[in-house]
Amino acid sequence: DGASIDLGSHLRTGPGSRAGLVLDSGVSLRLADLTEIVLETESRVQLIEGRVYVDTGTDSTSVGSVQIVTEAGSALTETGALLDYVAARAPEAGLVPTDPELAAHMRGVMYYLASTMHVAHAHKMRGHRWADQQSSFDDMKAKVPQTMVDCAAYIENHAFRGDFVAGDALSLADPYLFVVSGWLAGDRVDRAAYPRLDAFAARMEDRASLKAVRAKGILA
Repeated sequence: DGASIDLGSHLRTGPGSRAGLVLDSGVSLRLADLTEIVLETESRVQLIEGRVYVDTGTDSTSVGSVQIVTEAGSALTETGALLDYVAARAPEAGLVPTDPELAAHMRGVMYYLASTMHVAHAHKMRGHRWADQQSSFDDMKAKVPQTMVDCAAYIENHAFRGDFVAGDALSLADPYLFVVSGWLAGDRVDRAAYPRLDAFAARMEDRASLKAVRAKGILA
């Protein structure tokens, strides 16, 4: 309702209810039902239980980096590190292959997404990271469809060892790839032109967990 919340306050959601919180940094948090957080500072919350979804600010000039602080006090910002942390906290989920070669392949795909495909996409709206002139921004933006076509082709030809990245079982790389590949349409790239990638996206859409996320409005 737009009300301010005092530092140190606990915010809880009940069964079937959700809440939103905008931090001073411009980061927006969405709390799922049965979630509790503590507002520790103007830019930091502690998750007591439940699920919190993070949106960075809409300002295209902002870096949009969000820190997730672990129980030991380490601040994690990179997607790969966050996913590895989740896998380590929930080993029973089997999100990292036990085969060393498959695990290395999985991480290789994740590193490609982080270092190449995400960066190529970012040239569309974050040119200020690499240049200062508007003409440079325009040139970088115009190049994005070509570079994202190259990225999609690389994924199509090199990412999949089965139905998913690391074989026929879900691994850390799959939700990461699903989200990043969802940017292709906005970059004027037709994902359907890449049959393996398109079939992978369809398999992900069929998962009950993804349907639940979409039903909650967490993933557009």
